[in-house]
Amino acid sequence: MRSHYCGQLNTDLVDQTVTLCGWVNKRRDLGGLIFIDMRDRTGLVQVVFDPDQQELFATANKLRQEFCIRLVGTVRARPDHQVNATMATGAVEVMASELEIISRAEPLPIDFNQQVSEEQRLRYRYLDLRRPQMSHNLQFRAKVTSNVRRFLDQQGFLDIETPMLTRATPEGARDYLVPSRTHKGKFFALPQSPQLFKQLLMMSGFDRYYQIVKCFRDEDLRADRQPEFTQIDIETSFMSAEQVMAVTEAMVRQLFAELLQVELGDFPRMTWHEAMRRFGSDKPDLRNPLELVDVADLLKNVEFQVFAGPANDPQGRVAALKVPAKAEAISRKMIDEYTNYVGIYGAKGLAWMKINDLAAGRDGIQSPVLKFIPDDALQGILARTAAVDGDIIFFGADKATVVAEAMGALRLKLGQEFGLVSDEWRPLWVVDFPMFEQHEGRWHAIHHPFTAPVGVSPAELQANPAAALSNAYDMVLNGVEVGGGSVRIHNHEMQQVVFDILGIGKTEAEEKFGFLLEALKYGAPPHAGLAFGLDRLVMLMVGAQSIREVIAFPKTTTAACVLTDAPGFANPEALAELSVAVTVKESQ
Repeated sequence: MRSHYCGQLNTDLVDQTVTLCGWVNKRRDLGGLIFIDMRDRTGLVQVVFDPDQQELFATANKLRQEFCIRLVGTVRARPDHQVNATMATGAVEVMASELEIISRAEPLPIDFNQQVSEEQRLRYRYLDLRRPQMSHNLQFRAKVTSNVRRFLDQQGFLDIETPMLTRATPEGARDYLVPSRTHKGKFFALPQSPQLFKQLLMMSGFDRYYQIVKCFRDEDLRADRQPEFTQIDIETSFMSAEQVMAVTEAMVRQLFAELLQVELGDFPRMTWHEAMRRFGSDKPDLRNPLELVDVADLLKNVEFQVFAGPANDPQGRVAALKVPAKAEAISRKMIDEYTNYVGIYGAKGLAWMKINDLAAGRDGIQSPVLKFIPDDALQGILARTAAVDGDIIFFGADKATVVAEAMGALRLKLGQEFGLVSDEWRPLWVVDFPMFEQHEGRWHAIHHPFTAPVGVSPAELQANPAAALSNAYDMVLNGVEVGGGSVRIHNHEMQQVVFDILGIGKTEAEEKFGFLLEALKYGAPPHAGLAFGLDRLVMLMVGAQSIREVIAFPKTTTAACVLTDAPGFANPEALAELSVAVTVKESQ
């Protein structure tokens, strides 16, 4: 029906006849001439209707916003003084000679010239997706997946699908369950990831696998989470962690170079412990220059228990966060607001110190806790933070986990509020994660229970799980974890030890993972992999604030689809056939 797309028109096509299909983006009636901006997924072009062509002009006079039309016209150059530099096609326009109204549009339920709520945008998503920004986001996403497929194909990876109806996998969230009609009382689970199946593919001899795959997690949502999301899933055999990191880093560098014309360079490495120490986060945003500095050793002997308690606790931490040249800018009211903010993360308070005049000694320092800090400790803090006149220092003192979370969050907030965050791209690898963490007396896997430890035997791991590091690696970009992976356990004995440490007994392990444990007995190769969050990666690349901006039909923060009014109630006959009973009434 068309010869060209709207956004393709340029001065090379002047005097040529083109046929366009699309929508009326805007209509203007100026002094007897009718102009429209016509839109398709490639962009906009201006179309002119001449009143001397009476029948055509009369039809054009009926056009309204979002009418779907087809037209024929001649491309002509705009006069220099009429060139629209804000439009890609602004140097040309189309003089229409034919017009067909394919479909009329009723008055729109949403007006994108006004502030539109996200719920309204999602309810009328088919209209929202016509907006140039949303169209650009989805087209860019398609380019990302195409580029990824091309890169991995060239590297010898095979695109292999894994099942959607399967057993639960231990990924740390609730499963979405699907009742079975043919196996009464039993349920499939939608996969939280293809973890077990991709490992089985390695044991089947397919040494380079990838899949761009839907995953499902029934968990509380936020801007970068959805109940269904998309992974770029990669698994390899006979490749080390370094080799997996090298090939996936090359893939991301190529993505940025080809699609954004950005050269990322080699990604630096940082251990988990260093990231937590300096930034209070295992996904540090390196664009923010603020860093945490440990000062507990300087405060062990002070009488002020707020500092001395955590300083002498092996599980405690006292950290300083210096904000350069902001002592005057940060008022007491703002400090109170920051105190309330860190309280969200469990901090009991927020000590502070303003450096007004170092040359004046104590008289040049303003702080409610200054009287509790002896001279040697004070000088140590000032030296270690490299404080100068005009700086303000905040202190976090509590359990190490609370300090990291609270002060890490404050670091990000201060960086944003005071414009300290640069606009560059700062990727890195975070490595050497602890293998386990302990909650309420039980060990839990930091990643998942199939991650291999670094450099220990099964007996050594069993004897000292707290000291073990996992052979895992996360790719972080501008403070967002875009991908994570690990070397997997390929030894049956090691896998059983990990299950034992996690409190997964042989009966439970056999019930949940018996097929994997069985496969490990038959010549399982060493294997490793990594999964990227496609939605998060695209979100960052297009500069969006939420992954909902790069998903065609996302769910709301309550995991609902307002477009289709899903989820909905099933009819009683269907439930009876599935042997499922609903105990919540519809009115609830």
